[in-house]
Amino acid sequence: MNHVSNIWNHPKTSAAGLLIAVATIGSVLSQQGIALGTAGSGTVVALISGLASALLGLLARDPANPASGTSSTSSTAKLGVWALIALLLPLPFVSGCSEKSVAQNIVNWTPALESAVATVDSTAALLAPEDAPIFAAATAGFDAAANLLVAQAKAYLANPSASVLAQLQAAVVALQQQVNASLLSAAKITNSASQAHVMAAINGVATIVMAVLSLVTSISSKTAVARMASESTIKLATVRPYMDESKAVAMVADHYSEPVEWARAQEQQVKLNAAQAGF
Repeated sequence: MNHVSNIWNHPKTSAAGLLIAVATIGSVLSQQGIALGTAGSGTVVALISGLASALLGLLARDPANPASGTSSTSSTAKLGVWALIALLLPLPFVSGCSEKSVAQNIVNWTPALESAVATVDSTAALLAPEDAPIFAAATAGFDAAANLLVAQAKAYLANPSASVLAQLQAAVVALQQQVNASLLSAAKITNSASQAHVMAAINGVATIVMAVLSLVTSISSKTAVARMASESTIKLATVRPYMDESKAVAMVADHYSEPVEWARAQEQQVKLNAAQAGF
């Protein structure tokens, strides 16, 4: 009876606990590859987890009852913390999707990648004469590497086989390494105006590559991820000081049509996952 009375006396807390449990279980099932069927372009598990997180967020905003005698500020703060915890579980490009939906997600990034590389190509004209050759040399392989990644992403969507996935893995690591190398080269440019243009252009590509890398690793075996990480000689920790987090968050939020706060959580989680995997 005490359990029943606690639920009756503290409905918001009980509901929050239930939603947190649903989101957590959904995240675990997704990580184990259990989908329970499809829902649109995703899975039933991902859909349920997302709805649980959304409802928890609404619950956290629900004003406390003044007559309850409890602190509304404390109650809302606690629910807000739990809402954030649940929010971090079903990230759209971290986990919880089928191979087909991940492949489509990767392909959905390709127009943005092509646009970002085009911006890199046009940036040299904005630089000081002495800086343009440095930038051109640092980004010389972007077009070929990006075109290969786009082609492999589309090939995997059409034929999600192990052999095509291996080619996609190699393509994303190759571009990631070129981007990391270009960030290190750009850091040597001393002209402040030139460096601002260069960093903005390269960071546009870097954000998309990190998103695609996260998507590819989410459908790759542990052995494959370890191999990919071993091929990444320029690590994320080395280039992270030159990565523009604000730009990355804005791009992710715009791409997924989601709140900036959610995009920031995704961006941070993706980098954490990449670092833990050895990239």
